[in-house]
Amino acid sequence: MQLAAVILAAGKGTRMKSGLPKVLHQVCGRAMVEHVLQAVQEVSVQKTVLVVGYQGDLVAELVGDSVETAYQAEQLGTAHALLQCCDAFKGYDGDILVVCGDTPLLRHQTLSQLYAEHSRSGSAATVLTAVLADPTGYGRVIRNATGGIMKIVEQKDAVPAELAVTEINTGVYCFKAEGLFEALSQIRSDNAQGEYYLTDIIEYYIGRGDSVGAVIADDFAEVMGVNDRCQLAVVEKVLRRRILDRLMMSGVTIMDPASTFIDDTVDIGADTFIYPFTFVEGKSKIGENCRIGPSTRLVNVTLGCRVNVQNSVITESRVDDGCNIGPFAYIRPGCVLEKDVKVGDFVELKNSHLDQGCKVPHLSYVGDADVGRGSNIGCGTITCNYDGVKKSRTWVGAYAFIGSNTNLVAPVVVGDGAITGAGSTITKDVPPGALGITRDKQKNIEGWAQKRKNHLAKTEE
Repeated sequence: MQLAAVILAAGKGTRMKSGLPKVLHQVCGRAMVEHVLQAVQEVSVQKTVLVVGYQGDLVAELVGDSVETAYQAEQLGTAHALLQCCDAFKGYDGDILVVCGDTPLLRHQTLSQLYAEHSRSGSAATVLTAVLADPTGYGRVIRNATGGIMKIVEQKDAVPAELAVTEINTGVYCFKAEGLFEALSQIRSDNAQGEYYLTDIIEYYIGRGDSVGAVIADDFAEVMGVNDRCQLAVVEKVLRRRILDRLMMSGVTIMDPASTFIDDTVDIGADTFIYPFTFVEGKSKIGENCRIGPSTRLVNVTLGCRVNVQNSVITESRVDDGCNIGPFAYIRPGCVLEKDVKVGDFVELKNSHLDQGCKVPHLSYVGDADVGRGSNIGCGTITCNYDGVKKSRTWVGAYAFIGSNTNLVAPVVVGDGAITGAGSTITKDVPPGALGITRDKQKNIEGWAQKRKNHLAKTEE
């Protein structure tokens, strides 16, 4: 039997107070709709249709060519949204999962359970429901005396007896495609919202003698929708804990999950240790046996194995095996650190390549530079890479020694094995093996300190 999916993602989400469509707000590194799309794809659907509306081009651009798109020009309700997929399913006779694009916690295992029950029962529709202690705000699932589903009623349209029901509709369904769009066309908008409710299709099916089934979700958290920033924070917390649990079960040690924030798109190797107040974001990949944190942020970085990063920020860079970073280092985009590089405290790197075994121990800025194997960059060294108009590059050869407080004025080359004197401003190339030094000779003035002291005393008198 064929299975397809429809993701309803047309709403603006006015309570988000945002210029973005609701489903584009991120949860743990992915837009909400991306989490939902991943869940339906893991059920092995043969076809997915995304219903978009408000700023639909942005939503369609995000998901790309992996799905088909249907447009709901006016947001007239969930039944109206699904009806916009009619052309996409012409000639299709399988089953259709319908999910909402603002339920990022939904698991593929739950969708598989729903589909399995739908296939077993042969029902025209199967609804995913949940039981809540406080069902306020949700549509209620109304059953008959034998336990069969009679209808789903939205809260605004429910009478007191119906409001007392604690089983709610999650907005997740599985339908037979045959006759679905004909049934949708029969739904009317005579309700408190003046909208075409998808929930009304249940009563329509029952009225014409079709069977309707239900599966009760094991965990209501899965089907929590997001309507405002407060709910966004709630689902983010749940998903972050899932991510951390998965990593810990795979061999990663996380000292304090409550103060560790790792995106769903991150990969971390076994025996890596994550200290508190660490953020790992984007498509970061961390190897085995690393030590990360505390108070560290990694964004779209690749770390090798046995890398130590302490109290530092690294973005869009590569750090190879055995490197030591920090504390308080800032590695900006475009950097490549080969094996066993040391970047110490209060060092900033930008768009630079440091070859194996280089050391930048402390208080330096290295930008737009290539530093050769085994070279040492002394404390306070600066690559002067920007002249106010353009940025130029600095090249330091292998096993060079850059003295403390050296200014390397780009473009400039310091050759293999060359040395610069502490406090020098290097504006010309230094040949391999040479000493580059630009200091004036030291001059000592005897008795100057006492003369200055006498002068100050007279001034005060």
